[in-house]
Parts: sequence; structure tokens; C-alpha cells
Amino acid sequence: VDYPQHLCLDRGYDNPTGETAVRDHEYIGHTRQRPGQPPDAPDTKRYPARRWVVERTIAWLSKFRGVLVRYEVYDENYLRLLQFACALIWTRVWHTLKAHTVD
Repeated sequence: VDYPQHLCLDRGYDNPTGETAVRDHEYIGHTRQRPGQPPDAPDTKRYPARRWVVERTIAWLSKFRGVLVRYEVYDENYLRLLQFACALIWTRVWHTLKAHTVD
């Protein structure tokens, strides 16, 4: 079964050309509305978009030089470095949250 692909876009694609390109490639476009325009439909999403989570995580990962600039020859080594960076980020966030929830 082929499911339609969803495509999240920013306000720069909120124009007739962008909408036509999305429609031509058989995507379901989710474009942020420009300020001052009425929304297309009421906001009744079961799962709201969480694009900022991805952008924030990529920004955090870009602080690790070995992840930002790939020096490793083997894919396995790069994957392990990426996993280590994610674990380190998670540990830092966990310690920050733990410090704020002192009983």
C-alpha cells in the first residue's frame, strides 16, 4: 500500500509555485502560513508537527567536531561516534533536568 508522503515546509514555500511543486510530486504539503493570512483549517491535529525538535538536535550535534566534519573512513566508526554524541547530549539534558527537580 502506498501512503502519501508528508512534506513540512517553511513560509518561503507559501506561494503558488511552491504549492504547485508539492502537488506535482504527489506530496501532502504542510506549509506555515504567512502572518496576516487566515489559517486553512482549524488546528485539530492528533500529532502536531515537531520540526523544532529535529532542528534543535541537529544544532546540538553540530557542536561535536567529529560529527560535523566526518573524518572517519568507515561507516561503523562514524555511527558509533554519532551514537556517543547523542548519549552525551542525553546525559547532559538529564543532569540539567535532574538539577531542576530537587525535592
